[in-house]
Amino acid sequence: MKVISNIFKLTLAALALSSTFTTTASAQDAYPNKPIKVVVPFPAGGATDILTRAITEKLAQRIGQSVIIENRPGAGANIGAATVAKAAPDGYTLLMGSIGSHSISVTYHKDPGYNFQKDLMPISAAGTLSNIVVVGNEVPAKNLAELVAYAKANPGKLTCGSSGTGGLIHLTCEMFKSAAGIDVLHVPYKGTSLLMPDLISGRVTMALDTLPPYLSMLKDKKVRALAITTAKRSPLVPDVPTVAESGYPGFESVASYGFFAPAGTPKAIIDKLNKDINAVLLDPQLKEKLLAQGIEIEGSSPEALQAFVKGEVDKWARVIKTSNIKPE
Repeated sequence: MKVISNIFKLTLAALALSSTFTTTASAQDAYPNKPIKVVVPFPAGGATDILTRAITEKLAQRIGQSVIIENRPGAGANIGAATVAKAAPDGYTLLMGSIGSHSISVTYHKDPGYNFQKDLMPISAAGTLSNIVVVGNEVPAKNLAELVAYAKANPGKLTCGSSGTGGLIHLTCEMFKSAAGIDVLHVPYKGTSLLMPDLISGRVTMALDTLPPYLSMLKDKKVRALAITTAKRSPLVPDVPTVAESGYPGFESVASYGFFAPAGTPKAIIDKLNKDINAVLLDPQLKEKLLAQGIEIEGSSPEALQAFVKGEVDKWARVIKTSNIKPE
């Protein structure tokens, strides 16, 4: 009887376990069956917010569920990322990650509040913003070679403005200074909007900033673009050569974005999200709409995004250590 009783107990346990697996599988099969929240780690109205809202509007139509945007800015995008890293791994809380910002934080911040490579799972790349080398009209250089020659002939005379110490724009400037072997003084501002008037007036001489805010200034010839920091030329400024083709092979810096989920999210959910997001990113109207605002969209596999993240973390760690950049 004791043997039979034990068998009975084991059978009940097996049925319970089977029921749990069935319930979990059913929940994943039904995903999503309620609204999804996407956290944007920057304020509303910025490039990350615009990109996220444009994509998720199409995504909501495809999956048949609402997608809610929650802006959680602060601490160099760390507050929003940490929020998602600590959320339930059920696919209902996602992050539109600013890959450059998060990759920099790995080395720059002693404790960003989460581990970018361990606490967040990549789903798909989403899009990129190009960075440009832009100078004020008082700078005589007409191309990158002339800029470097001018900087070497006038050490310390050039100033490089950025939207803040330790950000992607600052580190892109430091990376270029190191590659070109030039002496340029970094001048941090509290945002690009405060930097641009000083670039026009000549109070600061150059910047390696994101392209979109400067498009109208370039058109009105208030500043000049000498090079673009992406691997290939931008369709928005097709006549502007890349830094790489201007004498610095391999040089690349882009503001990249991608979707991430909390670590532990089931692979079936990651795969479904990847499929749906990549389908949305192929929409020609969406591509055209975002390109007009300087954002080029393109998806990826989770594995490709993971590899890209590793490359960005390693690259910015080298820049931070080589330039000895410390948090303010």
